[in-house]
Amino acid sequence: MSAFSRFTPLASTLPSTVPFVGPEAIERQRGLAVLARIGANENGFGPAPSVFAAMREEAGNIWKYNDPENFALRQALGAHLGVAAANIAIGSGIDELLGQIVRLVIEPGAPVVTSLGAYPTFNFHVAGFGGRLVSVPYANDREDLDGLLDAVKREKAPLVYFANPDNPMGSWWDAERIVAFARALPETTLLVLDEAYSETGPAGSLPSIASLIELPNVVRTRTFSKAYGLAGARIGYVISTPGTAQAFDKIRNHFGMNRLATAAALAALKDQTYLAEVVGKIHAARERIGGIARANGLEPLPSATNFVAIDAGRDGVYARAIVDGLMERGVFIRMPGVAPLNRCIRVSVGPEADMALLEDALPQVLKQIG
Repeated sequence: MSAFSRFTPLASTLPSTVPFVGPEAIERQRGLAVLARIGANENGFGPAPSVFAAMREEAGNIWKYNDPENFALRQALGAHLGVAAANIAIGSGIDELLGQIVRLVIEPGAPVVTSLGAYPTFNFHVAGFGGRLVSVPYANDREDLDGLLDAVKREKAPLVYFANPDNPMGSWWDAERIVAFARALPETTLLVLDEAYSETGPAGSLPSIASLIELPNVVRTRTFSKAYGLAGARIGYVISTPGTAQAFDKIRNHFGMNRLATAAALAALKDQTYLAEVVGKIHAARERIGGIARANGLEPLPSATNFVAIDAGRDGVYARAIVDGLMERGVFIRMPGVAPLNRCIRVSVGPEADMALLEDALPQVLKQIG
C-alpha cells in the first residue's frame, strides 16, 4: 500500500494505530452486536434532560462558529470552581488537551514520566511528539507516587502524568498526599493531574482548588465525559495559573469547539441537582458490579471512578478469555493492557438492563472457559 513519500522522519516511524478498540470496531470485525456497552468508561445514565433541551434550542445556530474564546464556558467554570476565567483553558476533551500539553513542553528525545499501564492516549501523544516515555510500575494496584517522583528527579523530566482517581484500576490517593507530591516536584517539571473522575471519588480524594492553584507547574485536567454523561460531545478543560492556561492559546484550534457541545456543557454545569442524582446511580452501579463479581468468585477492587476493576484471579490470558466470552454474548467490557494489571477485567457502570445482562452472562462464560 503506497503512501506519501515525504512524511517527517518521526511520523514515518510511528505505527498507524488507534489507542482504543471501540465497540463499533468489534461489531464490524466480529459481526457481533453490543447489547451492554459497559467497557468504555462512559456514563450510561446519560446527561440531564435540561442538557438535551439546551442542545435542541441551540441547534438552529449550528451554522455559526463557536466563540473562539470560549468566554461563557470559561466564566461559568470559573464561577463553579471559585477561580477566575483566566485560570481555565477549554479543549475538545482531555485527550486533545493532553496532546496540547505535550506539544507545549516536549521536544524530541525529552523524557516523560508516567505509570506503566496508565491512560494510553497520553503515551500516544508523547510518541507523536517524539518524547521518550519513562514508565513506573504500579504498586499495590495503584500509581506509585514515590516511584514517579524518583523517576522525575533521576531523568530531570520536564513532564509527568498522574491520574487521580486512576484509570484503569479505579484506585485513588488522598488529597493531602497528592498536594505533597505536586509540591515536591521540581519547578521545571509540569504535572498533568488528570482528574477525569473527580466527581465520582470519595470525600478527601480531591485536592481543593486553592491548594494547587498558585503552582504554574500544575495543570489539572477535567471533563464533561464521565459524571456529566457527555463523552460524545468532547468537552474538557484545564485548571492552572493564568499564565499557564493562556499558553494553550498559542497552539490550540481556536474554532475546535462544537457549538452544541458548548451549550450542553453550560446546561450540565447549571444542573447540579441532576449531577448529584447520577453520581448516586454511579455509586449504586459500582456496588452492583461488585456483587456480581463476588457471586462468581471474582474480587472487585475498590473504585473511585465510574467503572470497577475486577481481579479475575489468574493472568492476562484468562482475563482476555472472559472479555471475549462476554463479547460473544453482547456484553462489551475491557481489561488493562499491561501485566500484572491485566489479570483484571474492567466493567463500566450502566443502567439496570446492562447490569442484568452482565449478571446473566458472566457465570456462563466462567463455566465455559473453566
